[in-house]
Amino acid sequence: MKKVLPLLLIVVLISCKSTHLNSKKSTELFDIAKENDSTTFVNLRNYSNDFVFDMKYATPDNFLKEKVYPCDECFLRVKTVKALLKANKSFLEKGYKIKLYDCYRPKSIQKKMWKIVPDANYVANPKKGSIHNRGGAVDISLVDSNGMELNMGTKFDFFGKEASHNYLNLSEQILANRKLLKTIMLENNFKSFDSEWWHYNLSGSSKDQVSNLKWKCLN
Repeated sequence: MKKVLPLLLIVVLISCKSTHLNSKKSTELFDIAKENDSTTFVNLRNYSNDFVFDMKYATPDNFLKEKVYPCDECFLRVKTVKALLKANKSFLEKGYKIKLYDCYRPKSIQKKMWKIVPDANYVANPKKGSIHNRGGAVDISLVDSNGMELNMGTKFDFFGKEASHNYLNLSEQILANRKLLKTIMLENNFKSFDSEWWHYNLSGSSKDQVSNLKWKCLN
């Protein structure tokens, strides 16, 4: 029995570790090129200081009117981070940077959102899961060199027709802003979502498994 207990303890520790993501922020940035497993989940903040984070679901400032994330982390699969870093590099060269509203979303959070708004027009059914649950989707906008968000015509998570890429009854500047965002994201292996100007999926990410890995908050 003395030999069995340590083994059981090791199994428990490994099991606990595998259900959580490390949200500890490093003072030194890591090199994403050194991450060999493209499907591993990593914290975007550990690989670049050139993003703006406004994680809406970690606040009540969203269409649900409730805070559903415990804290404002942005985890994604390594391959998604690699593509996003390349896209942001292109934006930076033009004087802009990506602002993030949402990243990876654990399945348990998807269930919580579905319980609040059980309507597939607004929230993906957790039985099927979304690309957010697979770590391959981001909800984003752009800010300029002064940190001012570009006018995209609607707010994030506005579900009217005006949020669609196909809606053209907007000013030339708004259409140009949306085109800039979409063009560079598509050039970096992302796909747009017709009804939401802010939503982009990494190509091929629908093949990844829905995940329920959760992150630990520092506070």
